[in-house]
Amino acid sequence: MTRIDVEFPSGDDRCAAWLYRPEAAADASVPIVVLAHGLGGVKEMRLDAYAERFTADGYACLVFDYRHFGASEGEPRQLLDIERQLADWAAAVRYARRLDGVDSSRVVLWGSSFSGGHVIEVAARDGRIAAVVSQCPFTDGLASALATPFVSTLKIAPSVVRDVVAAARKAPPVLVPLAAPRGGKALMAADDADSGYRALRPEGLDFVDAVAARFALQITRYFPGRSARKLSCPALFCVCGTDTVAPARATLRHVDKAPRGEVLLYPYGHFDIYLGDAFETVIADQLAFLRRVVPV
Repeated sequence: MTRIDVEFPSGDDRCAAWLYRPEAAADASVPIVVLAHGLGGVKEMRLDAYAERFTADGYACLVFDYRHFGASEGEPRQLLDIERQLADWAAAVRYARRLDGVDSSRVVLWGSSFSGGHVIEVAARDGRIAAVVSQCPFTDGLASALATPFVSTLKIAPSVVRDVVAAARKAPPVLVPLAAPRGGKALMAADDADSGYRALRPEGLDFVDAVAARFALQITRYFPGRSARKLSCPALFCVCGTDTVAPARATLRHVDKAPRGEVLLYPYGHFDIYLGDAFETVIADQLAFLRRVVPV
């Protein structure tokens, strides 16, 4: 396989991405899997592991960073805005469809955690996506908010107010940490959140473990799981049974309504799925799904 650095426009900025191409005949048009990370994550945080497996199986892959994060453009930095991220997904799909050697009718969306919800919403809006793979997906903002310890919400609140004021004054954002142990000051505050999130970061990665605090006001209003019923394509939902960030009960309620959905429930936590035996189990299931519904 080959991997090259590419970029594509989204709004007034450009998104940085990796383009993986499999070893294939020069005249072959292959399916492409588009991948992006979850809450505040960047492509270096284990997305290469997934893309390498898909590419080895004959799929092209486009792995991108959202605007305001990682190697992508966008000011202010660390601004997490749901509609802007959905626009980045739409821009990535447009770019993927125009690539030489790619079958534009066979674009697959792969998302995890927060992007696991995004891919449901994007595919429902697009209407021409070939398949969706969504693992440990964020589907229900209220369920995730209720899963956050109340003490953590109280600790975040002053930063949210200060950041809203900063935004009004066009000042630099006030940041809030992404992950902390249970009861800590972070958007994800659970027993496995801090250690789990840190385990995804390769040594030497220059990474800011925080986002603009104003994002906390968007969480409870985002229900991408409700769009599962609108999906016209095959969809695989890999749900973690002991998920502390995206509760499985709410997720199952939403994804069970996908007309062509398949649900796999695993005895893993939200962060287990990226590493070790859990990763090997889940990636094998995802590859089996893709071979069946979007064969090379």
